[in-house]
Amino acid sequence: MTLTTLVAEPWADYGLLDSGHGRKLERYGRFRFIRPEPQAMWAPAGDNWRADAEFIPGSDEDGGGKWHYARPVPHEGWPLGWEEVRFQANTTPFRHLGFFPDMDPVWRWMRGRTEGCDAPQVMNLFGYTGVGTLAMAVTGAQMVHVDASKKSVEAARANAMLSGMADKPVRWIIDDAAKFVAREVRRGRRYDGILLDPPKYGRGPEGEVWKLDEGLPGLIADCRRLLDADSRFLFLTVYAVRMSALAIGELLRQAFADLPGTVEAGELAVREEARGLLLPTAIFARWSR
Repeated sequence: MTLTTLVAEPWADYGLLDSGHGRKLERYGRFRFIRPEPQAMWAPAGDNWRADAEFIPGSDEDGGGKWHYARPVPHEGWPLGWEEVRFQANTTPFRHLGFFPDMDPVWRWMRGRTEGCDAPQVMNLFGYTGVGTLAMAVTGAQMVHVDASKKSVEAARANAMLSGMADKPVRWIIDDAAKFVAREVRRGRRYDGILLDPPKYGRGPEGEVWKLDEGLPGLIADCRRLLDADSRFLFLTVYAVRMSALAIGELLRQAFADLPGTVEAGELAVREEARGLLLPTAIFARWSR
């Protein structure tokens, strides 16, 4: 199994400016934010971090933390762009800002895997605000976007409007991801590619409980049943720090042992602008033909 690192480089609307001492300083368009980052165990490049807001972590009882604002930031959000995709960024209660910039190399890789494929069928599980869905839809992919959160799917549809992609062939599904995939298996459906970014813990629209370590093997097994020898890829990202890239890589190696192709695993990282060092953010495993 190949181990590799996928690096998100800075682009016009996003950059990791500096990191260290358990925090990171980022730019999201015209605004700057400080967020906790346990992986940044080193010293920062500078000590004069000027930001519009900082997320201060707290206990689970008070919601896990909150934003502290040094300057006004639009409550309704502000527009950003990635390639052809336009989307709204905002300061969410969960410390992130409405999209995950470390997914940049993943979106590019998926585009490469489906190049030359006429109207590929691609599913984005745990699709969140839809940047990955739209990154593929603009290339001609027939997308199925699945998320248990009605609010997230509404945000994704709004991002499609903002991008001028409201007429793209996307099925917007509000559902428990594991249940939806199991139903697709029973329907005999197939896909050319699947992207899944499962949370460590979550709840479906009817109160279904998702626990990553318990649910992931079964979900991967069902995803495998939706792919065949003509399919192009499956990409899995995991942000749970107690898991290993080697572990999820072996999970995919066994699940896809009967298909031709390659299984790789490794880390996602973001390149810091100040020094060029790599800040690790997540682990991944992927199969591709």
